[in-house]
Amino acid sequence: MCFSPEADLVTGVVAGAFGVDALRHVTRPQQLALASLPLLLGAHTIDESVVWWGLRGQLSAPATHTAIDVFLAFAFLLPFLVPLALFGVETVRGRRRWMLALLALGAVTSALLLTDIIRRPASASIDGSHIAYVSGGSNALLLGVLYVLATCGALLVASSRLLAAFGLLNLAVVITLTWLTFTGLTSLWCAWAAITSVVIVVYLRRTGSSSRAGVEVGAGLPR
Repeated sequence: MCFSPEADLVTGVVAGAFGVDALRHVTRPQQLALASLPLLLGAHTIDESVVWWGLRGQLSAPATHTAIDVFLAFAFLLPFLVPLALFGVETVRGRRRWMLALLALGAVTSALLLTDIIRRPASASIDGSHIAYVSGGSNALLLGVLYVLATCGALLVASSRLLAAFGLLNLAVVITLTWLTFTGLTSLWCAWAAITSVVIVVYLRRTGSSSRAGVEVGAGLPR
C-alpha cells in the first residue's frame, strides 16, 4: 500500500467500488454515514495519488498544496466521522452512551486538528515508500492519542463482534505503523482504512440479510 501514486489510485478505485456496494445494502437511514465511509476513503486515497504526482513535480505548486490540504482535512475529520457512523448503527443503549462520549471527544479532536491546518500550513514529502505529512504544533502527540482513542475506541465498544474485532486489528496496525514511522502514519493508516473498508460492506450485508430474514419470518406468522 502507498508505494506509488498508481498503488494509491488502484486502492482508491477498489475501495470506491466497495463503497458503492455498501450503499446498495443500506436498509435504514441510520446506516448511511457508515455506508458512505468506504466511498469517502476511496476518494481520499485517490487524492493522495495527486499528492504523489505533485511532489514528483508533475503538478503545479498550488495544485499540490491543495491536494495536501484536502488529504489532511479529511484525515483529521475521521475522529468525528467514525464515531458518528458507528453511533448511527449501534442499538445497545449502554454502547451508544460510550460512542456518544467518543463522538464528543472526536469532534473536539477534529476541530483542533483542522485549526492547526489553518494556522500552520501543512507540508508533505516523499519518504521512501510513503508520504510523510507534517502538520500541527507542540500538541501533536496528545492530539494523535486522542485521534486513535476516538476512531479505534468507537469500534472497540461496538456490540457487533465483527466491528469490535476490526477495532482491535486497527489498534494493532496503528501501534505497528507508529513504531515503524511516525511521520508516515497518516498516509499509511488511511490507505489501510481504505483497503479494509470491505469490513463495512460485510457488516452491512449481514445486517441487511438479518433484516430481510426477520421480515420474511414475520410475514409468515399467522395474523
